[in-house]
Amino acid sequence: MKNLKRVLYFSRDYSTHDHRFLTSLSETNFEVYYLRLENRNDISGSFTDKVNILPVLKEGKPFNYTGLAKIVNILQKIYSQIKPDLVHVGPIQSCAFLAALSGFSPLVSMSWGSDLLVDSEKNNFMRWATKYTLGRSSLLLGDCQVVKEKAKEFGFPEEKIILFPWGIDLNLFKPGQETCLRDRLGWQDNFVLLSLRSFEKIYGVEVVARAVVRVVTMEPNIRLILLGKGSLENEIKDIFKQSGIIDKIFFGGSINQSDLPAIYQSADLYLSASYSDGSSVSLMEALASGLPVLVSDIPGNKEWIENGKNGWLFKSGDEEDLARMILEIYKTKSDDQSIRLAARMTALKKANWDLNFQKLLNAYQNVLQPKPMKEGISG
Repeated sequence: MKNLKRVLYFSRDYSTHDHRFLTSLSETNFEVYYLRLENRNDISGSFTDKVNILPVLKEGKPFNYTGLAKIVNILQKIYSQIKPDLVHVGPIQSCAFLAALSGFSPLVSMSWGSDLLVDSEKNNFMRWATKYTLGRSSLLLGDCQVVKEKAKEFGFPEEKIILFPWGIDLNLFKPGQETCLRDRLGWQDNFVLLSLRSFEKIYGVEVVARAVVRVVTMEPNIRLILLGKGSLENEIKDIFKQSGIIDKIFFGGSINQSDLPAIYQSADLYLSASYSDGSSVSLMEALASGLPVLVSDIPGNKEWIENGKNGWLFKSGDEEDLARMILEIYKTKSDDQSIRLAARMTALKKANWDLNFQKLLNAYQNVLQPKPMKEGISG
């Protein structure tokens, strides 16, 4: 890839996923530029000087679709100044849409899962924006089969779709037994559940809350570690307050990535009731930690979990089924070491970021150095 000198990585806001991509890119011989649409999250001290951080497009303001011409004009000026060889951009209907409007090529668009699986069908405008963006993308990066199938529904060519789970650090997330949090909470002898999805409707945390109320009523030994924040936080807390079990719930808020491995090692069962996911990073982290998982039976999760082999599935949105499964696992399968081993093996096989990152580099190469058509071969 000797012709590739500059990559512009453009995302909506800073997240652990962005950190993973940018850190790995900065360790290559690429000149990396990072552009954000919004700046709700602090990035100070997050990168070395090998990542060139550009001014935020919407400083202090959330993105909306007014003033598109002004944003596109700013983008075109950035392109003319930086002259990137490639733009890596997502989500589809925000950053990738803006990049497509700017006319830049080659454009490597990256789906963040829910942008294609949910947002693309919200209304006619979002469907049009999705189709417009894909139609101007040289390549689409996705993290699971269901994203690929959705892109194909919008007419995007299958041969231009590259799939790879975003992956995790398997040396950081690994089996172990960290008891510091359990000791602090006095939960050494309890069966501890873990949920760490954001408190937003798409992640179904309220389903988890109502299911936990059911199981704690029947099995007072069960506890819940609940991490995350979001617009439904007060509603979720009220579920526990009204049921009288708030003292059996630990609200941990948002925590540093470096503290997460110990959290997984402190739990007995990971829960996710998400209504839509690609390859969930927190699911991968739980599997890598050898932590048994119980997750909704949505297509993205089914690509990772074989029910009863390396974890369990429950009917999406069904709090009764979730409660039933929690109790069954607690009573009969909580010490099933084969599940823990199979979970870890799944992560080793599919969630290795170092291996999966190479697929991104290969994708770049395919865009920048396309193979010439062989003579005598036609479609």
